[in-house]
Amino acid sequence: MKRETLGVAYFLILCAAILMVVQTVGAQCGKDSAKKLLDLNTATVEQLEELPEIGPTTAKAIVRFREKSGPFRRVEDLLAVRGITKRRLEKIRPLVTAIPPAPK
Repeated sequence: MKRETLGVAYFLILCAAILMVVQTVGAQCGKDSAKKLLDLNTATVEQLEELPEIGPTTAKAIVRFREKSGPFRRVEDLLAVRGITKRRLEKIRPLVTAIPPAPK
C-alpha cells in the first residue's frame, strides 16, 4: 500500500475509535442524568438508605428531624441532623434536593 493510503486508513480507524468512546461516555452520562434527585422532604427511610454512607440509623434520624423541625429548606440543612458530617453531605449532595412543600 502507498504511504498516503496507510495514513488515511489509520486516520479512519482513529476516528472510529474516538466515536465509539464518545458514544459510550455519552450513554453513561445520559443514564446518570436520567436519575431523579431524591427529595429530602418526601423521601422514605428506605429511599434514604439507598444513598451512599446512609444507613438505617441515619435515615431514621433524617426522617425524625424532618417530622420534628419541619421540611428542609436546603440540602445543607442536613448538617443539623445527628450523624451527617460535611464529608457525608458532600457525598450525597449531588443525589438529593430539598423541594419546599406547596403552601396550603
